[in-house]
Amino acid sequence: MAVGASPATAQDQEQVKLVFEHALPNVEGKRIAAVLVSYPPGSKSLPHRHAESAFIYAYVLSGAIRSQVGNDPAQVYHIGEGFYETPGSHHRISENASDTEPASLLAVFVVDSKDGTLTIPDKDAAPK
Repeated sequence: MAVGASPATAQDQEQVKLVFEHALPNVEGKRIAAVLVSYPPGSKSLPHRHAESAFIYAYVLSGAIRSQVGNDPAQVYHIGEGFYETPGSHHRISENASDTEPASLLAVFVVDSKDGTLTIPDKDAAPK
């Protein structure tokens, strides 16, 4: 399965690791996947969308994460806090809220089994 995020090319990019994936036996055609996203100080993800069927719950494991989904205002989430994304959401901002401390989150996806790539960066959001 492809996670679809850009590989970490420098300290300004997140690191993404698939940590769990399993078919949902009681929900035909669906699977669950958990992805660990680690942000070095000052790093961020490119603006992106997820697989069209994806419902995501993100839980902050360390540090603080600044996130903006759709047209909602950006918000900072701290350890133990979480947020969700509904299918079709546009994740405009996902970044470490600190320039000095690392941060991480666990993103749990419920997605159609046929969807291969979980995260699709915006076409015009090339790394600089």
